[in-house]
Amino acid sequence: MMRRIAVLDAPTNLGLRPPTSTSVPGCAKAPGALRDHDLLPRLRARDAGCVTPPRYDPGDWRPGDGVCHAREIADYSLALAERIGSIIDRGEFPVVLGGDCSVLLGSALAMHRLGEAVGGRIGLVFVDGHSDFRHPGNASYVGAAAGEDLALVTGRGQADLAALEGRRPYFRDIDVVVLGIRAQDEYRLDLQAAGITTRPVPALRAEGAARTAQWAHEQLADCAGYWVHIDVDVLDPAVMPAVDAPDPGGIAFAELEILLAGLVDTPHCLGVELTVFDPDYDPDGSYAAEIVNTVVAGLAPVTAPEAVPPRLLSARPTPAPRRGAPADRVERSAGVARLDAGRSGGVNGLDAVGRSGGVEGRAQRLDGLDAVGLAGLDGPGGGIAAADRDGAVEAEQPGVAGPADAEPSGVAAVLPVAVEREPVGPPASAGPGLLRRTSPPAQGSSGSNSASENGTDLHKADTA
Repeated sequence: MMRRIAVLDAPTNLGLRPPTSTSVPGCAKAPGALRDHDLLPRLRARDAGCVTPPRYDPGDWRPGDGVCHAREIADYSLALAERIGSIIDRGEFPVVLGGDCSVLLGSALAMHRLGEAVGGRIGLVFVDGHSDFRHPGNASYVGAAAGEDLALVTGRGQADLAALEGRRPYFRDIDVVVLGIRAQDEYRLDLQAAGITTRPVPALRAEGAARTAQWAHEQLADCAGYWVHIDVDVLDPAVMPAVDAPDPGGIAFAELEILLAGLVDTPHCLGVELTVFDPDYDPDGSYAAEIVNTVVAGLAPVTAPEAVPPRLLSARPTPAPRRGAPADRVERSAGVARLDAGRSGGVNGLDAVGRSGGVEGRAQRLDGLDAVGLAGLDGPGGGIAAADRDGAVEAEQPGVAGPADAEPSGVAAVLPVAVEREPVGPPASAGPGLLRRTSPPAQGSSGSNSASENGTDLHKADTA
């Protein structure tokens, strides 16, 4: 049976700095802009409503105060986790419309609660043009949560964000796969030192989007399931400039569609969030329309009649796999192969995308990026004028972070790879509301802010 999608709006700007001294970021308008292009009816999705964020007001925040809006982001993350939990409790597939990348904290908290409930770990597929890995261990200051979200959800940074409910980290480093960062991302060496698996744009394009999705599945084979984070700045600014920190060298819409379809075409994918689209840079709505076309096509495997219900792997002892059970992986591989072969005729001809309904005019928007799959974008600049980053300030990096951020105790044991199909959603024995707030587990340290957690510029692109 098909998996029903539930769309939840998370229109927060709290993780970004103001574009000017008298304005606020436009990402809060993204859910409405996408809905205006019939996203919900085209997905045949249930409207799960909106989690209204606190007021955006940097106030008297100053460098040295830590992450701006930290208290508001923490409160919002708790509320968002509750709502995501209620969607998963219903056996539905949540699609969260951000908002900036700080929405990941709420999703991460919901996933950690779920992992605790089923006795296992939930992984993260992080699709983003930037690593968002700035933290006090590798930068002289912090300030904008949207540029630090991956660091925070892996347990780095101030405890009022990185350890909500005493949970730290929400995702272990070995359970994170990063896709789509630029080849020269400032924190790529830090990710490598932490053991976080990455596939930057050149490798993603070389392997193909469908094979990259399958590779991501395999990296998280020991997890009970995984969450997908998508920041639309993974797209090249030639085709998607309506973001707060455009950066040349990204992927094309066709590649994102194939990647998304491959990532969700498995019962282990528990939900998706979409972030950082800014309608203020899309006056005629053409980019919103393109995002909606991509999301609808990319999520088609979720709503297909033959879609497999979500399946969480349990840490409890399981019987030996049934004869023929390994076909599960073969089936999935075959599905990805069909995607690679059949969807859009490959990415090498961007003017022949072939998506349902077609997207006329894409070739014109590519500004001369033609039938080589944007290969020219892989190098610095890639033939595209460098994007203006709205006065972004780059932090000095004192060096590559070492293993100081050790994984804390209390993390669930590695799960066995199981092939048994389980009921939709969490085990029935868990009862309703299993993702609701629970008493925090014992914690050895409060992890309070250190003097090194100084903040400065509020923009995500501080270190992009």
